[in-house]
Amino acid sequence: MNGTNPLAVVTGASSGIGFELAKQFAQHGYDLVIAAEDAAVDSAAVTLREYGTDVRTVRVDLATYDGVETLWGGLSAARRPVDALVLNAGVGQGGAFLETDLADEARIIDLNIASTVHLAKRVLPGMVARDRGRVLITSSIAATTPGSFQSVYNASKSFLQSFAQALQNELKDSAVTVTSLMPGPTETNFFRRAEMLDTKVGRARKDDPAQVAEQGYDALMAGRPKLVAGSLKTKAQGVANRVLSDRLKAAGHRRMAESRRGR
Repeated sequence: MNGTNPLAVVTGASSGIGFELAKQFAQHGYDLVIAAEDAAVDSAAVTLREYGTDVRTVRVDLATYDGVETLWGGLSAARRPVDALVLNAGVGQGGAFLETDLADEARIIDLNIASTVHLAKRVLPGMVARDRGRVLITSSIAATTPGSFQSVYNASKSFLQSFAQALQNELKDSAVTVTSLMPGPTETNFFRRAEMLDTKVGRARKDDPAQVAEQGYDALMAGRPKLVAGSLKTKAQGVANRVLSDRLKAAGHRRMAESRRGR
């Protein structure tokens, strides 16, 4: 990749919000490195190249240490500064904590938390040294709610929210910005993969990932610290979560996330 366009790196970019975020960057003249573990990342690249941008794919499992290092090695070999880093890769799992598999919960931690910290640790020093760069971390409105029947997933998003806000403070004297993107339930493959299609939230109408991505891109470019993104309903829920007690939020989340099989 030898272009003169700015470079954006987007993880979890094969579909959903990640793909739509990558599309935003392509439409605004960025070259791209997109990463995901599934073959759909190659199809995503074909679509993104239609915007006239240079797109490189890295098919890798970011839930592993070696996977993150493989992505970082590719970025280093490209010898181009990363202008925007989108830490979007994530996974969820529905169900009662006592009934879910430990391996599934561990993967949430490895992908949502460990890979985000790992890649940020690799990329941020270069941004700070150049005094230029933007980081977008896909948190969630779930970060503000105790996640009954999604306990580890919501907790992972709470970690990301706290992590983003801490970085904002640490980097306040630099020109590097960190933005936390907080979508609500969005029309992606998330609920199918999390085995939550038989829940109220799984069946409910969801936000458009393109809308979430457009709002997220605009917030990133504006240097905003965080944004509840999506529909007016989601934004209203974000406001309500500031004042509702954790007990009430946990009870409400249970009603939405508990499987009918568990009743």
